[in-house]
Amino acid sequence: MADAPPRVAGKLTAHAPLAPLVWFKSGGTAEWLFEPKDVDDLRGFLAALDPAVPVMALGLGSNMIVRDGGVPGVVVRLGKAFAKVARVDETTLDCGGGASGILVSSTARDNGIAGLEFLRSIPGTVGGFCRMNGGAYGGEVKDIMVDCDVVLRDGSLMTLPVADLHYTYRHSDLPEGAIVVSARFRGRPGEPADIQAEMDRISASREASQPLRSKTGGSTFKNPDGHKAWQLVDAAGCRGLAVGGAQVSEKHTNFLINTGTATSADIEALGEEVRRRVKENSGVELEWEIQRVGIFAGAHTEERAGKA
Repeated sequence: MADAPPRVAGKLTAHAPLAPLVWFKSGGTAEWLFEPKDVDDLRGFLAALDPAVPVMALGLGSNMIVRDGGVPGVVVRLGKAFAKVARVDETTLDCGGGASGILVSSTARDNGIAGLEFLRSIPGTVGGFCRMNGGAYGGEVKDIMVDCDVVLRDGSLMTLPVADLHYTYRHSDLPEGAIVVSARFRGRPGEPADIQAEMDRISASREASQPLRSKTGGSTFKNPDGHKAWQLVDAAGCRGLAVGGAQVSEKHTNFLINTGTATSADIEALGEEVRRRVKENSGVELEWEIQRVGIFAGAHTEERAGKA
C-alpha cells in the first residue's frame, strides 16, 4: 500500500500521530489515517485496498489505548460528513456513524423524543455505541436501536437490524472490520423541557463522580456480574495507584488517568496491575472495557483491536 495507496476523495495521511485524537493523549502513529469524504469514498477505498491490510475505525478516541508502537494498516476516522442527525418520524432519528452522543441526545430533545438522554453521558460516537452496545444511567443502545448501516471490509454496504447484532453487555456480533456509517435510534414521545431536565441530571451526576477534566479513557473495566468494578478496585487498595505517569483516579477508581507524562505502556501496565490486585483480593477477574489497539513499542507482531 505504501507504493500505491488507493485513490480517495477524502484525506489519506501516512504515519499520522494518533495521540492527539484519543482522550489519553498517548500512543504511536497510524500507518495510514483515512478520513473519507462520504460513504461512497469509504466503500471505494476499502474495495480497492489489499484484503491483507488491517482496517480499524476510530471515533472520538474516548475508550481506547493506542499502544506506543502505533497501529499497522489503516485507521478510518469518520468526519463531519458522517456526523449528521436527522428526524425520520415522531420517535426515530437517523444518526451518522460519526455523530456524538451529545448531538444525538440534543437533537432528540429538540424533536420531543425521550429515551435517548443517556447518550449525553457517553463520550463517543454512534459507530462506537453500536459496536460496544454503549450504555449508562439505565439505558443501552440495544434498547433504542432499530438498525444500522455498515460498510464491510470488502467495501460492500449492508443494513443490519438490531436482532442480528445479538447485543449483550458491552458486546455485539458486528462483523470483524465492519464500519458503522449510520444507525436509526427510536425513543418515545416526550416534552423537551423534561428531556433537558434529565440530561442536566445526568450531566451533573457525571461531573460530580468522574474525572472529566483529566486525560482519561472512560470506564476501564466491565462491571462483573453482581459487582461494581470501581468497588472491587477500591477494595483492593488501588485508589491513587500509579505506574509511571499513569494513575488510578482518586475520584472514580474505574478510571485511569494520564497525569501528563504517561506512555500507553504505563497506562496498560497500570490496568494489568489493578486486575492482578483485584483478582488476588476478591477472586474476581476484571475484563477490560477499554480497547487496546496497535503494537507495543519495538514489537513487530500486530495486536488487533479487542484481541489483546
